[in-house]
Amino acid sequence: MLNTFSVLSPHLKFKYKFITIDNLAFKFHYRATFIMLLVCTLLVTSRQYIGEHIRCITGGSIPEHVINTFCFFTTTFTVVRHYNESMLQEGVLPHPGVGPMYTEDPIKRHAYYQWVPFILFIQALTFYGPHLLWRVNEGGRLKNLVDGLHMAKLSEHYTATANLTIGPKYTLLSRDNVDARLRTVKREFFNHFMVQRHWATYHIFCEVLNLLNCVLQIVFTNIFLGRQFWDLGPRFLREDFTGQMDALDTIFPKVTKCHFYKYGPTGTIQKHDALCIMALNVINEKIFTFLWFWYVVLLAISVLALLWRVLTLILHNRSFKFTGAILSLASPGRLNPQDIEIITKRLRFTEWLFLYYLAKNMDAHLFRKVLREITDELGHPEEMILDPSIDTVDGHRYDEDDSRDTLELKPMPQFEYKPVHKKV
Repeated sequence: MLNTFSVLSPHLKFKYKFITIDNLAFKFHYRATFIMLLVCTLLVTSRQYIGEHIRCITGGSIPEHVINTFCFFTTTFTVVRHYNESMLQEGVLPHPGVGPMYTEDPIKRHAYYQWVPFILFIQALTFYGPHLLWRVNEGGRLKNLVDGLHMAKLSEHYTATANLTIGPKYTLLSRDNVDARLRTVKREFFNHFMVQRHWATYHIFCEVLNLLNCVLQIVFTNIFLGRQFWDLGPRFLREDFTGQMDALDTIFPKVTKCHFYKYGPTGTIQKHDALCIMALNVINEKIFTFLWFWYVVLLAISVLALLWRVLTLILHNRSFKFTGAILSLASPGRLNPQDIEIITKRLRFTEWLFLYYLAKNMDAHLFRKVLREITDELGHPEEMILDPSIDTVDGHRYDEDDSRDTLELKPMPQFEYKPVHKKV
């Protein structure tokens, strides 16, 4: 069993990541659901737990491997009128859906089992897709800003001027480097105003994609299972599993019929009636029953995440208490009420959300320092902090020979200067 899941071992290592670029609802999609579907894909393709996926018996002279291969790659079927539990209890029928068949009898064909591994794998990729799109768009900006600051608390006791490397992955920054990194965080935050105006828009778009993908996969799975997935969960909960036929037998039959035709010695077409044991459906019924409940939970989480996003859009520039509570949860500790008031009044939602993720990814005492400097700059809209690589921003320019961190914006002659941020 361990050898089977060794293929997924690189994906199942839940390492703590210092950098957070999304919320909990995102992680339910691209971590939990993605890995669950990969595990399910591995289960339905493994033979060591259930043996052969299909084993058929026929009274003719057809070799067993031939009839097994034929019935697996084509379709098996069951007879609808033989889904009769009373006849099963009386011993008239051997299995649900299996019995004598006449020409006019309606039948139910089962071909989905051939596609289950492919469908589960494709669904896994679709749940990872929105996260991949957001990660590419985010471009590692947060990581580049806060990288190395997670051990900054220790830098207060580290008096050397050079950085200290601890193992292959961790570096303890000196005090001077910590201060320089904080100035970079402040500068890049204001550059974010001009360069990344649609940062929050892409984030919300990917959150909407998560919800739409969840709905799409529920609809697709229902079509894939012959429109019997909608009420699979309630039918499962109502079932007591004490009889000879349960609710899952009609969707995932364990025994089916298969007809194999071949020419006889004189050229006459002969029909061979085969009885097939569908061992794979023992796994399929448990996978899709579990997925029904999981998709319901995931759908609820996705809807709540979007409602929360709407709430933040409405309250981020209207309620000081809301902004203070959100930032306090992201960065534990008491924040200056004046700082909260300034960022509530002055920041658009994209800067507000970017500031929230800075709070989540920085130590609390460092974030308060950066927040103090950011609010000081916001209190003076005539001065902004720019990246020296940017020559003009929104019709403004700065002197190229100015080496100060804080550069005074000078209006271009052909445009009337307007503050970048307007009060709400």
